[in-house]
Amino acid sequence: MTKPPHTVILAGGKGTRLLPFTVTFPKPLVPVGDKPILEILLRQLDSHGINQVTLTLGHHSELIRAFISQHVSSALPRMNIDCVVESEPTGTAGSLRLVEGLNDTFLVMNGDLLTNLDFNDLIDYHKSNGAELTIATHTNRVTIDFGVLELDEGGRLTNYIEKPQKEYQVSMGVYVYEPSILELIPPNQYFDFPALVLEMLRLKRPVSIYPFNGIWLDIGRPEDYARAQELYEDRQGDFLR
Repeated sequence: MTKPPHTVILAGGKGTRLLPFTVTFPKPLVPVGDKPILEILLRQLDSHGINQVTLTLGHHSELIRAFISQHVSSALPRMNIDCVVESEPTGTAGSLRLVEGLNDTFLVMNGDLLTNLDFNDLIDYHKSNGAELTIATHTNRVTIDFGVLELDEGGRLTNYIEKPQKEYQVSMGVYVYEPSILELIPPNQYFDFPALVLEMLRLKRPVSIYPFNGIWLDIGRPEDYARAQELYEDRQGDFLR
C-alpha cells in the first residue's frame, strides 16, 4: 500500500443492544479496559500510518466531538479527524454520501469493534483482487443448545444430534471501498450496507471477502462487551502497539 486511505468510522448509532451502558453516552465511548473503544480504534489506525479519519455521528454527537477535541487531538497529534453530523439517520451506507473527499480507495468501519486486524493487509488484499468492495469476514460458530431431531418425510426419527454447531462467515464491520460505489448510494435517503451489497451483486459489480482468523468482537451486545473486557485485559498488546 502506498497512500494511506481516508477512513470513515460509523459512530452514529444509538447502541440500543448495549443498554443500559449507552443511556448517557454513545456506544463508541463505552470503555474497554481504560480506554473508550473509539480511542482504541484510532490508536490502531495511527499505528498503521492511517491518519485521515472522518467520523459520521448522530446520537450524542456532542459528546464524541468533545472527546475528540479535548483528548484525542493531543493524545494522537498525527491524526486529522473531522466529523459529519447527521440530522436524521441515513444508514450504514447512506452516511457515506455526506463525507467529502472520498476520491480514492477508502476504508470504512463500525465504531464499536475490537480486533487486531491489520488494516494495511486488508487494503493490499482488496487492491490485488481488483474488487470495488471488500468485506472483512470472520468465522462465527453458533451452537444450538438443544438436541436436534431429524425426521424423514413420514415423520419418523432418522437422527438425533446433541447441541449441533454451525459455522458462518460473518461481516466484521470493516470494509474497503472504491469511490465508484458511491454512485449506487441514493442521496438524502436511508440506505443500509446490506442493501448496497445486494445491489452490487444484482449489477454483477465485483465484491470480495477477506477471511480473518484473528481477534474480532462486535461489542454491541452485553455478552460480547464482557468478553471484550476479558480479551483486552489479557491481550492488550495485540491491540495497542
